[in-house]
Order: sequence, then C-alpha cells, then structure tokens
Amino acid sequence: MRFGFALPNVGPIGTPDNVRNVAQRAEELGYSSLWTIERLLYPVRPQTPYPASSDGSLPEPYKLVLDPLDALTYAAAYTRKINLGTSVLDIPYYNPVLLARRLNTIDVLSSGRLLVGLGLGWSKDEMDATGARMSERGARADEFLQVLKAIWTQDPVEHTGKYYQIPKSFIGPKPVRKPHPPIYMAAFAPAALNRIARLADGWNPVAIPVDGMEQMFGSIRKMASEAGRDPESLQMIVRANVHITPDSLPEGRFIFSGSFEQIVHDIEACKRIRAHEIVFDPTFAPGGQELATWNALMERFSALPH
Repeated sequence: MRFGFALPNVGPIGTPDNVRNVAQRAEELGYSSLWTIERLLYPVRPQTPYPASSDGSLPEPYKLVLDPLDALTYAAAYTRKINLGTSVLDIPYYNPVLLARRLNTIDVLSSGRLLVGLGLGWSKDEMDATGARMSERGARADEFLQVLKAIWTQDPVEHTGKYYQIPKSFIGPKPVRKPHPPIYMAAFAPAALNRIARLADGWNPVAIPVDGMEQMFGSIRKMASEAGRDPESLQMIVRANVHITPDSLPEGRFIFSGSFEQIVHDIEACKRIRAHEIVFDPTFAPGGQELATWNALMERFSALPH
C-alpha cells in the first residue's frame, strides 16, 4: 500500500515556502503522491451546511485557498518524481476543454506525474457562483468525462453532445501519461459509484468507515465487471483527514481520528481491505496550520510499514 500526503494549499499555511518545503520533504521521505484540495467560497451564510461540522459552518482555513492546479504546478517545479493529484476538483465548476488544457499542461511540465481526482460538489453557494445547476451534476459528469478522455486520446478531436460541443480540432499537447492521467472520483451515492465503475480509474473515498469502504468498493468492482471492465484495474485512494488526540477516543470516533495508535489501527484496516493508497491530510488537525506539525507527521507516517 502506498502513502501520499496533502499539499498545504488551504489556510494561512498555504505560502510559497511551505508548499515548496512540504513537496520536497514528502518526495525525500518516499511518499508516492501530493494532493491539493478545492474550495471556491467561504459563504458567510451557507445555503448548504458543511457536512463535517456540528453547526454547518465551514472551517476557518477555507477563507484562504490557493488554486489547487496552480499549487500543483508550483510543486511540480520543485520536485522530480512524486505524483501530483487533486482531491478533488468539482466537475460542475469547469468547462472540460479549458480544464483539459490546464491538466495537460501540468502533466507535460511534470513529465507525466498528474493524477486527476474529480467530484460533483455539494455547495449550493459555489454552484450559484459558477452558474452550475445542482440538478444537472450527474448528467453532465458522464459527458464531461467523455470529453476529457477524447481530448486526451484523439487527435484531432470532435465531440457533439447534449452539454458540450467541440468542432473537429487539434488540442495539444497531449498528456505524457498514456492513455491518459488516471481519474479517481469521490462518490457516495449508488449512481456515482456506478459512474466510477464505468468511466473512472478508481475511487477516492473520505470519512467512510472501513467496513463501509470495503462494501462500497466491492460494489464498484462488481459493477465494473458487469460493464465489461477489469475490476482489478480499479484503485482505491483513501483520503485520511487526520486528527490526532493525546488520548484514545471512544467507540464511534471518526476514522483517522484519535490517538496515534488508533490511527495506525485504521491504516492497518485499510491495508486489510486492499486499499491501494492512503493520503494523509493534517490541514484541519490541531496545529494543522503550522509547518512544524506537517513535518512531524510526514516523518511519523513515513516510518510506518506499508
């Protein structure tokens, strides 16, 4: 099982020096990948409650967010071999042609190190700000993925669909990684899991108990087989929003929260269900806006067997 680590693009910790230092240290320690978060707005009165807080408000660090793709481009310039991923970009906020060009650029400049994590978004405020419609998210996502793959693999490319049109054109450069950068999707609903089975290269779950991940990934693999795909080709990249406490937490705690020993137990459980990679993110943990915390946790997790 591989280990990845977040790149600090959220909150006051997101400075040029910190992005560079974390990227280079993660590569030195042998991490497989670096990942950025997307958050477009910090609404003062959110229309959609934030799912991870008791009162629905967003965490304070979300008031300052570096663009996830620009942060990856910056990190690419200071590293040589570590993969660079998004966890995740929200499909409704983007035009697939413009996004494909940005993704292609990162992949070319990094010599083929890009990993593309995508999701459907959940914030009504962000949907309103980008002109997206909550009701069209799923329908657009299928065609969005088809357009991305067409741009990545066809030369010239042409697409005529319900939502997107591309006149027969050359769109380059093409990605270095063939046939295209892998696509990992965050998903919970059955229809979204089916989309992974049909169109993606893997699943990027977060905040789901281990037993739930095992069951849901099993469903994805079964649907992939029914769609004529090799289920063994799909990967599970688990996002671990770590929250270490001095003492153990009682039963019912969130996954990757509690004492360090409890979090190690969660890591071992992910290995048991054959997760391919765990990505550690301390952004919202105690001390998560301090570089010293990031460095200490990178050292500590990298020393674990995996």
